[in-house]
Amino acid sequence: MKIWLDGGLQDIGSARVSVLDHGLTVGDGIFETVKAVDGRPFALTRHLDRLTRSARGLGLPDPDLDEVRRACAAVLEANPVPLGRLRITYTGGHGPLGSDRGEQGTTLVVALGGTTRRPDSTAVVTVPWTRNERGALTGLKTTSYAENVVALARARERGASEALFGNTVGQLCEGTGSNVFVVLDGEIHTPPLASGCLAGITRALVVEWTGARETDLPLDVLQRAEEVFLTSTLRDVQAVHRVDDRESTGAPGPVTAKAMRIFDERSGADLDP
Repeated sequence: MKIWLDGGLQDIGSARVSVLDHGLTVGDGIFETVKAVDGRPFALTRHLDRLTRSARGLGLPDPDLDEVRRACAAVLEANPVPLGRLRITYTGGHGPLGSDRGEQGTTLVVALGGTTRRPDSTAVVTVPWTRNERGALTGLKTTSYAENVVALARARERGASEALFGNTVGQLCEGTGSNVFVVLDGEIHTPPLASGCLAGITRALVVEWTGARETDLPLDVLQRAEEVFLTSTLRDVQAVHRVDDRESTGAPGPVTAKAMRIFDERSGADLDP
């Protein structure tokens, strides 16, 4: 396996990042996960735009997007897989053992792992912890992911693949690595970005392609919605057949099934929408 590290391809077994890298010591970094199909990345331009927005939000220098594109192409060529998870990680680089940044420049890593297509439906749980819709990192895709690790472990313990958060005012927000949509009276709704959720790439495409509405939603909408589905880079559009103890028979329902079909058709026709 070959990865890209700071300017070139390296063997994964010998590639080295400093133990004092700020991404490791304090989580001072950002990342993107890009779906790759037969060696071709999906929606790469949108992912790189968000990478830049996250860097600016964290106060990091803008990443060199030409280098990131070269890195992605090189890693995909060196590691052929039919369906892959392409991970772009960009950190504050070598720094002191504290929150202040160092002056030795940033670190860029691009790696690829093989994956399989997700099931058509899944189970989710709600968790007692909240997303802070007014926090310094709100809307940024950072490597400070421990909160998601804890929540996802809770979901796994309960036989689910995703955990859903409310925000500090009790509104539905997002999952650990996904956005959430609900169907009410036959219409698709998803929390607005003001709820504190990440501006998901798949979320944006589903809103554009299906006409879904951005709506402030209480967390308990999950207990009365006609249908619920998730979106993310590797889930695409995935139906939810169980929320906590509430089972939904026949998932995916008709509205979700149509959204899944639209997404498959449109994403298959344009790899960089």
